[in-house]
Amino acid sequence: MIRLPLSSLTASLLMATALSPAFADPVSLPPVPAGLGKADTAPVQQGIPAYVDTGASNQRGDACLSTLETNAAVRLLSGFLDIWTPRSPFVDADQEAPAKDGCPAVAKSDWDGVPKSATDGTMKHPEVHAANLAYVIKTTKANTPEDDQEAYLDDRRGKNVSISDGLGPLADAWRKGVQQTTTITEMPADATSVKYDDKGNNRGVGSDKGNTEMGKAVDLVKAGSEDGSTEPAKRYFKYARPYRWSEEVRVVPQLVPAKSSKPAGDGGFPSGHTAEAWRDALIMAYLVPQRYQEMVTRAVRMGENRIRAGMHQPFDVIGGRIQAMAVVSYNLNRSQYATLKTEAYEQTQTFIAKQTGATSFAELMKLAHSAPAGADRFADRAANAAFVAPRFTYGLPRIGQADQPAVVPKGAETLLETRLPYLSADQRRVVLKSTALPSGFPIMSDPEGWGCLNLFAAADGYGAFDGDVTVAMDAAKGGFHAADSWKNDIAGAGRLDKQGSGRLTLSGRNSFTGGLLVEDGAVVAASESAFGKGDVYVAGGRISAEQPLAVAGNLAVRKAGAVEVAFAGKDNGGITVAKAATIEGGRLMLSFAQGYKPAAGETLNLIKAETLDGTFDEIVLDGYKTTPIYSKTGLSLRIDG
Repeated sequence: MIRLPLSSLTASLLMATALSPAFADPVSLPPVPAGLGKADTAPVQQGIPAYVDTGASNQRGDACLSTLETNAAVRLLSGFLDIWTPRSPFVDADQEAPAKDGCPAVAKSDWDGVPKSATDGTMKHPEVHAANLAYVIKTTKANTPEDDQEAYLDDRRGKNVSISDGLGPLADAWRKGVQQTTTITEMPADATSVKYDDKGNNRGVGSDKGNTEMGKAVDLVKAGSEDGSTEPAKRYFKYARPYRWSEEVRVVPQLVPAKSSKPAGDGGFPSGHTAEAWRDALIMAYLVPQRYQEMVTRAVRMGENRIRAGMHQPFDVIGGRIQAMAVVSYNLNRSQYATLKTEAYEQTQTFIAKQTGATSFAELMKLAHSAPAGADRFADRAANAAFVAPRFTYGLPRIGQADQPAVVPKGAETLLETRLPYLSADQRRVVLKSTALPSGFPIMSDPEGWGCLNLFAAADGYGAFDGDVTVAMDAAKGGFHAADSWKNDIAGAGRLDKQGSGRLTLSGRNSFTGGLLVEDGAVVAASESAFGKGDVYVAGGRISAEQPLAVAGNLAVRKAGAVEVAFAGKDNGGITVAKAATIEGGRLMLSFAQGYKPAAGETLNLIKAETLDGTFDEIVLDGYKTTPIYSKTGLSLRIDG
């Protein structure tokens, strides 16, 4: 290892002034990036009943909980009323709700469940309904045998059994820990007269049945679905399934026997399978945040498979997703589950680590993403992102304004507790706001904001710094406190202030302008524009450039700070500073990646700037003899041997 202290550099410079100027005077550091001077907020909407406070009202057969105003799930999905007016505005359908506590009885509906009949509802925005049904027809007609197989399995077997493959390399450990069983492993070749149902245990064995390994995890998965039935909403909105709207909808042949013969009790909106899959997937993502986005992707895939099966349509799938997020948040915020959340998380992480041989959170994180795409169909994050993005809205025509500001429901921040544990609850709310889906799409316009939550994007951190963001990561706490990665493209005018000993990696095409202040730990640039378009100020800790890095403003490094630069080739590395680079001291550490080994005599351009003032206290490079070359516009390093 070659370490060049400032005294050696100064001596060298005095002997070779042609190579670089002498920096005898103390440098004058620029000011710390100012940012916006305030943090962003995502306050709870006032005057709106919060689902997390009223979720228990999602009941069927209760006359006092049968209206838009009294039933939380109906109110949550009231955006559907912008495109559909049901036959009667009550949770009724095929049963009567007797009078209760002064609430008049709700009579059984005369809705027969057959579209375009005398008892049908009223269609609004026909173009939206046409697009909705067209998607189902096109998708079901394009099914491959593999699509049929997957749609069949997701329909007939336990939903938790199906979605557990979202855990990838950790799935077997999960299934063993929860003691999960299923009796359905494949689609029968010809079962046109047989209806197969899973005789397994779906979610597994809970702690009350003696499961001491991961029984608490099973308990929490079950708790996440309490008061989560989709039946009350189905019986309020009274919207038929797609194969009743059009004979062009192809139902998977092996599922034809599963079609209901009672249309009045068979509403399609919202999708129950989709909602259950999302509820379970979100709890599993909470317990295994190493696979958070993969579990979200699996839930989206369940919704798509309900369409491929011919059993549901985009309307239904969107409604199921929205309701599931609200139900899970409602349950995770209930005080009676505060202890269970902690116990279930610790039990899950401990058992899965033991089963996989992982000795740390970081090692388990690596194992969670160790399988190739052939063995883990959710291994490719980019492919996952491309799959889920269009299926949040299904490309349905907008019916509202596209520029409405995002709002965040009360209690929704709990969905990110284990994925972004180093952020405060208020910060997690801002993450949800900054990554929210755009407004104006059908069904998704609930006043609380559930419909526009994008948990896939939120798992990758902020989407914008519309206020200054201070991130304090304590590596001693382990897990994501020690190291995390934000992959979103971050916009906004705010500043990022990195505190604490943990390591934060930024890999998006970032355009935030408020600057980066590093006080402690590490901030890693995994893209050329990772540090945005403002100044970069290293007061302590270090910045690390894993590839060529562009600093759009000034770069300042104090004596307590450090800079790491990796080169993958002679011209594949280094930092380009658009304005001034000011070096008060500190350390510059170099490394080589992707098998690159520079030859003697090569010169590496470490820093290029409009102007450069100052020198590092030491430059560290293992295994090489080097000579630093400072100039008024940059720093290079000659490899001597």
